[in-house]
Amino acid sequence: MKPIRVLVVDGSPTTCAVFKTELERDPGIIVVGTASTPLAARAAIIALDPDVLTLDIRRPGKGGLSFLEKLMRLRPMPVIAVASEIAGGRNARSVQALALGAYDIFLKPEDGSRAHAYDPLRARVRGASKMRVLLRDGPATPAPAPDFVPDGRIVAVGASTGGVDALITLLSDFPENCPPTVVTQHMPEAFTASFASRLDAHCAAAVQEATNGAPLEPGRIYLAPGGSHHLEVMGRERRVCRLREGPTVNGHRPSVDVLFHSIAKLDAPALGVILTGMGDDGARGLAAMREAGARTLGQDEESSLVYGMPRVAHEMGAVEKQLPLSRMTRAVLEQCNAVSTSARVA
Repeated sequence: MKPIRVLVVDGSPTTCAVFKTELERDPGIIVVGTASTPLAARAAIIALDPDVLTLDIRRPGKGGLSFLEKLMRLRPMPVIAVASEIAGGRNARSVQALALGAYDIFLKPEDGSRAHAYDPLRARVRGASKMRVLLRDGPATPAPAPDFVPDGRIVAVGASTGGVDALITLLSDFPENCPPTVVTQHMPEAFTASFASRLDAHCAAAVQEATNGAPLEPGRIYLAPGGSHHLEVMGRERRVCRLREGPTVNGHRPSVDVLFHSIAKLDAPALGVILTGMGDDGARGLAAMREAGARTLGQDEESSLVYGMPRVAHEMGAVEKQLPLSRMTRAVLEQCNAVSTSARVA
């Protein structure tokens, strides 16, 4: 098997050397080059044709995000954005990098000498090397919001790799009086507050990190916080968010499966949506929702950055209909509109 070829882009020669040493501890990874400026990175990409790029989003020249935006627009490839463990996790740059199409974020360890500090970086490189990166989608089809009246249905959405961009596309055309919507996106604790703020700025509806006991209301979107809790929906008469401590499920906390299973138990009208992501988290929960009578939608292969979670859900019969991301908002709103004359998924 050919080794995974990595290009390290960072303004610090020391960091480049550390990354090369740490990445090549995995015999299946080879660092084919380093670059310290956007110009050098562009030349290296053309000359070396790497499989994966690691990119410090503050450097080189504090132009990391600008370089990433142009790269994903003109020559998309798997990119792992690198941020500072101290400041990067709280910085909106990290969320913006994900929205621009970065595969994942690696927080540069404050103490790089500690055991296994770079294990996550090697794992991310291996995961990124398997993904299929697409040119950016065009604008989504406008959603029929002016005559929207919520019918009481809960919308539950799950996403992972590629989900930041997909969620912005899906939710930014939700009307101000959208159905109560709960979202689990695989994301570390340090990023979810920034992502909720970014979504709130893009959406007519109010977006917030879910808090324990927050009532589900029309016009509100609740994002599962990263960390030590899973997001669930509880209650028969008055439905609320519940943050429950517990071990990881399918390797994730929060887990999409946990959210979907909680809604399947409610005996309430609901719609489940599974978006781009690696692995199978959410597939079984979406199947449970469908078995309980909920409508279910899955992102199709062509528009998914990583066709993992939607594929597994589709193959097990959990997905009622697959749709491109550009048609997903319209389909969700049609399913949840009290003035609709039919329950089409189109």
